[in-house]
Amino acid sequence: MIRILLAEDDDAMRQYLARALERSGYEVVSVDRGTEALPLLENDRFDLLLTDIVMPEMDGIELAQHAAKVAPDMRVMFITGFAAVTLKAGKAVPQAKVLSKPFHLRDLVLEVDRMFGLSSASGL
Repeated sequence: MIRILLAEDDDAMRQYLARALERSGYEVVSVDRGTEALPLLENDRFDLLLTDIVMPEMDGIELAQHAAKVAPDMRVMFITGFAAVTLKAGKAVPQAKVLSKPFHLRDLVLEVDRMFGLSSASGL
């Protein structure tokens, strides 16, 4: 099963995203800040880091850069509602996918499916 580490500081958004991904067959571990994700990255294995860019304590770009050091094979997808930080993310982590808010859950699941070469069977 594909494992996703979700870092999103907005509680409602985090629960919403986690539920949609779990319903689509992914295992999701979610945290509310980048610093909370660090020990998980060090001690566990994930296939995808799905992270908001703008978060307290440690932003998603810093988190992705750390993840690249400890888990270089892990894929990264940023989610953001700020157009300006999209450019910064693209420069800092060029191999990452960026999904801009607002987006439909179907779009998120399709992008994750695409990253892993899966065809979406979700009913979202």
